[in-house]
Amino acid sequence: MNSLLLSGGRVIDPANHFDAVADVLIQNGKISVIGKNLSAPADVEKFDATGKIVSPGLIDLHVHLREPGQTAKENIATGTAAAARGGFTSVVCMPNTAPTIDNAGTVALISERARESGVVNVFITGAITKNIAGEELAPIGGLKKAGIVAITDDGHCIQNNELMRRACEYAKMFGLPIFDHCQDYSLVTDGVMHEGYWSTALGLRGWPAAGEEMIVARNILLAELTGAKIHCQHLSAARSVELIREAKKRGVPISGEACPHHFTLTDAAIAGSEKFWNEDGKELAKFQNVNLPEWPNYDTNFKMNPPLRSAKDREAILEGLADGTIEILCSDHAPHCDYEKEVEFDYAPFGITGLETELALSLMQLVHTKRISLTDLIAKFTVNPARLLNLNKGTLSVGADADVTVFDPDAEWVFNREDSVSKSKNNPFFGWTFKGKAVATIVGGKKVWTEAAEAVMV
Repeated sequence: MNSLLLSGGRVIDPANHFDAVADVLIQNGKISVIGKNLSAPADVEKFDATGKIVSPGLIDLHVHLREPGQTAKENIATGTAAAARGGFTSVVCMPNTAPTIDNAGTVALISERARESGVVNVFITGAITKNIAGEELAPIGGLKKAGIVAITDDGHCIQNNELMRRACEYAKMFGLPIFDHCQDYSLVTDGVMHEGYWSTALGLRGWPAAGEEMIVARNILLAELTGAKIHCQHLSAARSVELIREAKKRGVPISGEACPHHFTLTDAAIAGSEKFWNEDGKELAKFQNVNLPEWPNYDTNFKMNPPLRSAKDREAILEGLADGTIEILCSDHAPHCDYEKEVEFDYAPFGITGLETELALSLMQLVHTKRISLTDLIAKFTVNPARLLNLNKGTLSVGADADVTVFDPDAEWVFNREDSVSKSKNNPFFGWTFKGKAVATIVGGKKVWTEAAEAVMV
C-alpha cells in the first residue's frame, strides 16, 4: 500500500527536537504529516503504536556484511534481515570483503546486490588503501564518484603516519569522513585479550589499552593538522575517551563510537568469574536469568578487537556516552562461522554479531540505568551518524524518507540462538533476558519486519 498511519505512539525525533504522543502519516514512501488524531485516506494501512516509541529509522554505521567473498559467514540478505529484526533501517558496510572495496566495480556490485536482496538501506565504505594493505592509497576520488559514504581500512590500521596524512588530505578534498580502527601493531603485537590481571591469570597474550590510545592520539593530531573528519571506531579504552574529550573542546574534527559489548562486559567475562558478575555486572543483574560458566571459560564469543577491557575502561566509555564525548552507537557486527570460533582462544578470529541485540543492550545499560535520556540514545542511533556521513536520513521531517523504527523500551524477551536470523551465531548474549525490543522496522514506507508477523510465522 502507498499509505501507512502509525497511530498513538510517542514520537521522538531528536533532529527536530520533537517529543510527543502523535500520529505519523506516511505516503508514497515519505513522511507526510505528524500530528494528533490525524485523518487519513480510507484505504490507509494502520499500525497501532500505542505505548511504543516511534523514532527515525535507526542507523548502524559499522557492519560487516561479508559479501562478496565471505558469504559462508553472512551475506547482504541475511545481514540486512538481522538489521531489520534489530530495528535498523540503514547499515553502513565495511570494505574488508574479498575482494576488498577498493575500486568502483566492487562498489557497483554491492549496490546491485543490496537492491536485489537487501531489506534495509545499505551504504558502502571504501578502503583507504589498496587491498587494505596500508601501503598505497586506493582511488578515493573514483570511490566517492561510485557512491561510497566514508573511507576506512577497518579490520586493519594504517601504521605509516605520512600515508595516513595524505589520506586525510584526500578525504577532506572529497568531503568524506575517515573511519579508523585504532591499533598500533608494534604495541599490540599478537595480543588476544586486554592486557591486565585476567590476561595474566588466564595465560593469554595481552592487548594493551595503549595500543588503541596511541592511534587515537595520532588521529587527533592529523585531524587538527589537515582539517579532515576522523572518526575513531569501537572505542574501548579510558584514555581514548579522555583524549577525544579534550580534543573536541579545542574544536578538532574528531569523533568516536562505542559498541554495546564494550560498555556491557569486561575482560573478566572471558574467565566466567564471579568477579565479573558481582562487581562489574550490577546494573544487568536484575534483567538476567543466566549463570556464568565455571571458571575458567575461554569462550571465543567473548573475543573481539579491540578486546573487552577492565571495569575502569568500561566505566569511562559509559561516562563518554553520557557526557556526549562519544556521539554514536553501533554494533561492529562481525559474523564468523562456528568452525572458525570453535578452536583455542588464541586461534579464533576476533568479532561477534550484534545487530539483533544492540538496541536492547543500549537501552538497558544507558537508559534504564538513567545514564542518558531516551532522546539522547535515539540521537546516537539516528541524527548523529547521519550528520557524520552527510546522509539525508535520521529524521522524521515532513518530506523525508519514511524510514521509521517502532520499539518498546520496556519489553522483556530472551535472546535464543535459534531465533537469530544472522547466518552466523558467534554471539555471547544467547540466553540473556533483555529489556527493550524493536516491534516494527519501516524502510521507505514499507514494513520490512514486524514482531507480529514474525510471531505468526513461528
